[in-house]
Amino acid sequence: MNYFEAIILAIIEGLTEFLPVSSTGHMAITSALMGIGKDDFVKLFEVAIQLGAILAVVVLYWKKFFNFSDWKFYLKLIIAVIPALVFGFLLNDFIDNTLGNPIFISAVLLVGGVILLLVDKWFKNATIDSEKEITNATALKIGFFQVLAIAFPGLSRSAATILGGMSQKLTKSAAAEFSFFLAVPTMCAATGYKLLKGYHLLNTENIKLLLVGNVVAFIVAIIAIKSFIGFLTKHGFKVFGYYRIALGIIIMALFLSGYHIDIN
Repeated sequence: MNYFEAIILAIIEGLTEFLPVSSTGHMAITSALMGIGKDDFVKLFEVAIQLGAILAVVVLYWKKFFNFSDWKFYLKLIIAVIPALVFGFLLNDFIDNTLGNPIFISAVLLVGGVILLLVDKWFKNATIDSEKEITNATALKIGFFQVLAIAFPGLSRSAATILGGMSQKLTKSAAAEFSFFLAVPTMCAATGYKLLKGYHLLNTENIKLLLVGNVVAFIVAIIAIKSFIGFLTKHGFKVFGYYRIALGIIIMALFLSGYHIDIN
């Protein structure tokens, strides 16, 4: 991997991590089109640059994350992340197998796209428009929705948690914000685990690539997060639904035409 490829992948990560469009699918198609080989460091890189995206959430919502008197906020995040930690461990072998299947990923993208076309009609009469109104029980239910993104790579962690929030009467903006908050412990755990397993890959050059990738992912994620809530509130999910369907078709077409799409 060179610096140009690292920057492109980081831009993709920053743009897609918090949108309901699947960063996994975008990484797959970008790597295939650019001919980036999936060696061990590239696999580590694609996870580790999530740290930049995580930092974007913490910076934008620093009043939330550094208000240590509001212990209920931290408790909700702990409760909500537990299902992902448990099922992520239990489903590890299944995840490894499905991540390497482009047809599976494209099918999940397509089905998820159809769901997003309909979701604005499904969830109406929202009554919760603030994180403070979310109960621990509601946080846990949203956490179980996040498990769907683990079990079905390509679904999108963001899509799963936002839809989970809306199913519990959260407004679109409140559901999106809680999805951002929940991303921090979830992605920290995933990134920390990946770095712990792959620390032997961190030579001087690779560390430089990771630093560049994280800085770029951070900047792009800041822009994406700030733009997303306003767009979602005004336009709903249909645009993302159509986009996911198109992406699923592209990945399937690339695979069937002979492109090697290594998602692992």
